[in-house]
Amino acid sequence: MQNVLVTGGAGYVGHVLTPRLLAEGYNVTVYDQLYYGARLPNDPKLRVIKGDIRDVAKITEAMKGQDAVLHLACISNDASFELDEKLSESINLDAFEPIVKAAKEAGVQRFVYCSSSSVYGVSDSPDVTEDHPLVPLTLYNKFKGMCEPILWKYKSDDFTCVTIRPATICGYSPRTRLDLSVNILTNHAVNKGVITVFGGTQMRPNLHIEDMVDAYVLMLKAPKEKINGETFNIGFQNYSISDIAKMVKKVVEEEMPELGEIKITTTPSNDNRSYHVNSDKVRRVLGFEPKRNIEDAVRDLTRAFRNHMMPGSFDDDWYYNVRTMKKLGAK
Repeated sequence: MQNVLVTGGAGYVGHVLTPRLLAEGYNVTVYDQLYYGARLPNDPKLRVIKGDIRDVAKITEAMKGQDAVLHLACISNDASFELDEKLSESINLDAFEPIVKAAKEAGVQRFVYCSSSSVYGVSDSPDVTEDHPLVPLTLYNKFKGMCEPILWKYKSDDFTCVTIRPATICGYSPRTRLDLSVNILTNHAVNKGVITVFGGTQMRPNLHIEDMVDAYVLMLKAPKEKINGETFNIGFQNYSISDIAKMVKKVVEEEMPELGEIKITTTPSNDNRSYHVNSDKVRRVLGFEPKRNIEDAVRDLTRAFRNHMMPGSFDDDWYYNVRTMKKLGAK
C-alpha cells in the first residue's frame, strides 16, 4: 500500500501524520480545505489538494490510484457546533457516504475512519469498551456515531474498512490546537500562571498526538483479517480534569521554574461528558501500546511556548477551530 489519501491532512493531527507517512515511504495526497494553511514538508512524494469533501467530483478524482484512505476531515469537536448546524451536518454526516462509495469504486483497498470516543457521551461504566451503547450528547457525537454503520455497508474482502474511536488528542503540532483540554490547561499555566478548571470531576481519556499517528500507521500495515469490520478504542490514559490540571502544574513548574508556583482554580461547568475508555482490544488484537503520556505532551507544549513557537496563544484565532471558522465565514 504505497499511495495514501488523507482527508483533513493539514489539520492538527494531519500536520504530524503527513510528515510521518512521508518518512515511512508513502506517497501522500492531502485533501483539505486549508482553513489553517499548510505547514507540511516540501516533499516530492506529497501532493496537496485544496478542496471541500462535499465536492463529490473533486474528491472522486483525488481517489484515483489511491491504495488507502485515512478519513480525518470533519468539523472537529463538540464546540464547533456553535457554528451553523447545517455546515456540520453536511460535512460530518452527509458527505461521508459519497466519500466511502467513491473510494470503493476507485479501487481503494483500505478505508480508515476516524470516529471519536466522545460517542459514548456520559457513562458510569468503569470500563467503556467498543460494545458500549453510544449515548451522544451533542450533534458532533451523534454524527460521528451515525457514520460508523454507513461504512460497514461497503465492507468487503477487497475493501477493508476499520473504525477507530480516539481519545482527546494532546501535544504539540506545527498546527497546534489550543481548544483541547490538556493543551488549554498548559497554555493557561505557562502564559497566565493560573490553571482554570471547569468542573473537574469529569473523566476523560487522552492520547498523545504521536501515539495517534502511530495508530494510523498501524491501521495501514495491519493484516486485513484482523481489522476488517472492526472498531477500536484508542485512549489509554483516563484521568479527571482535576488530575490533568495537577500534572500540568507539576510539569510546567519543572520546565519553567522562573514562573514560580502555578495556581489552580476551579469553577462550575455545564460540560458533563465523562467516560472511562477501555482500549484492551487494540492491545490484544494488534499489540498497540502508547509510547508517550500526558506529561510528555505537556512538556512538548511547554518547550514550544518557551521557544516562542506559539506566539499570541490567546489572541490568535489560528489556534482555535471555532474562532477561525467564524472569522473565515465557513459555509
